[in-house]
Amino acid sequence: MTGLRWRAVRFDALSTAELYRVLQLRSAVFVVEQNCVFQDIDGLDAQAVHLMGETPGEGGVPRLLAYTRLLPAGAAFAEASIGRVATSSAARGTGLGHALMRESVAELQRQWGPQPIRIGAQAHLQTYYRQTGFEPQGDLYLEDGIEHIEMVRA
Repeated sequence: MTGLRWRAVRFDALSTAELYRVLQLRSAVFVVEQNCVFQDIDGLDAQAVHLMGETPGEGGVPRLLAYTRLLPAGAAFAEASIGRVATSSAARGTGLGHALMRESVAELQRQWGPQPIRIGAQAHLQTYYRQTGFEPQGDLYLEDGIEHIEMVRA
């Protein structure tokens, strides 16, 4: 993507406008597109590093195209984790999702060092996550009406 820039920002350093763009993208992907009513604001954002893939937008306001929430070990799982993986519908099919996961793993390791990473993946996305080194662990489970499976990258 032309002009794509990755930024990793701790919650307390997010501006109001950045937080708004993050929540807007998460809502568009997880609530509207997936038709899933769930509690997105779950109390973990304050512990996270928020990874944002942005391009220049109108009036100098960055356009958020890709996002993940990186959490240290012990926050969501015993291991560090990557969650709220979202790409804008406008960016799908460009390979940005794969770049997002590679950058997420790299940024998590920059923040907290090399270590295992656990995710709670939507079951139908296992092939996607396997391309970044995640392997299924355990059984399928329902979360917010969608089948999930935990996956670990050693």
